[in-house]
Amino acid sequence: MPTPSMEDYLERIYQLIDEKGYARVSDIAEALAVHPSSVTKMVQKLDANDYLVYEKYRGLVLTSKGRKIGKRLVYRHELLEEFMRIIGVDESRIYKDVEGIEHHLSWEAIDRVGDLVQYFEEEPERVESLRKVQEKNEEAVRDN
Repeated sequence: MPTPSMEDYLERIYQLIDEKGYARVSDIAEALAVHPSSVTKMVQKLDANDYLVYEKYRGLVLTSKGRKIGKRLVYRHELLEEFMRIIGVDESRIYKDVEGIEHHLSWEAIDRVGDLVQYFEEEPERVESLRKVQEKNEEAVRDN
C-alpha cells in the first residue's frame, strides 16, 4: 500500500496523464509545488514499487496497478469534496479539509461516505432539510 505522500503523487500523476496525455517531472513538481529533484526521488520509489515505469529523460508511464490506484485516489478526493459541499463546508476550506482527512480514512469509510453522498443526491430535499438543521443550530449558538 502506498504511503500518503506516494498517494499524493499517484493522484496528481493520474490527473495529469488524464488531462494532458502525459506527466513530466516538471509538470508534477509545478502541480505539487515541490522541487523537481523531490519528484525524481518519488518517481523512482513509485517505479521500484511497480506503480509506474520511469526512464530518465524519457518520462513515465503508469502501470495498470498505478492507474488503478490513481483512479481510486482521484475518486476518493472528488467524493470527499462533494461530501464537504453537501454538508455545507465553506468552498474556500474544502480543498484543505479534504487534503487533511483523505489519507486517514479507510476505504470502508470512503465507501460509506459515497453511500451518504448518493443518499443526499437522490433526493435534494434531504440537503434542504440538512440546511434547516444547520441554520437552527447556528441560530442557537448565536443566541447563547
